[in-house]
Amino acid sequence: MSFVISPIPPASLKAMRHDGADDAGERFEAFAAEEDGAPLRCCLRDARAGELLALIAYRPEGAAGAYREIGPVFVHAAPCEGYAERERYPAAFRHRRQVFRAYDQTGRIADALIIEGSHAEAGIEQLLACPDVATVHSRNVLYGCYMFAINRS
Repeated sequence: MSFVISPIPPASLKAMRHDGADDAGERFEAFAAEEDGAPLRCCLRDARAGELLALIAYRPEGAAGAYREIGPVFVHAAPCEGYAERERYPAAFRHRRQVFRAYDQTGRIADALIIEGSHAEAGIEQLLACPDVATVHSRNVLYGCYMFAINRS
């Protein structure tokens, strides 16, 4: 099954950077990453020590009502190259265990799986094979933070 990976939309980030406020209405500031490893939701790779980042509150599309969560995500403080290989699972997430949450057309949770990044495509195929699933969110297992969206291509 073919799929599309979507980072945080560049237009959303552009608006937040312009306003200096995130989806919670909070102000944010750039800071230099002290070490490698923070998962960036703008370009779907790990941050490198010294890069300028921002920690923002983000509310992804696809969920509704009580399921429409807002939470912390790391992004580049300034525009970056984004994520170009949208038909491929991000290489930087292959070593990460993730929760894949599937949402139906009304934005309610339809299913969920815990997936090893090395076997991501099998989980994606399983969830997107269900006709009731409209979108899938990848989330961090331990902290529950949003990573990216997965949709049928």
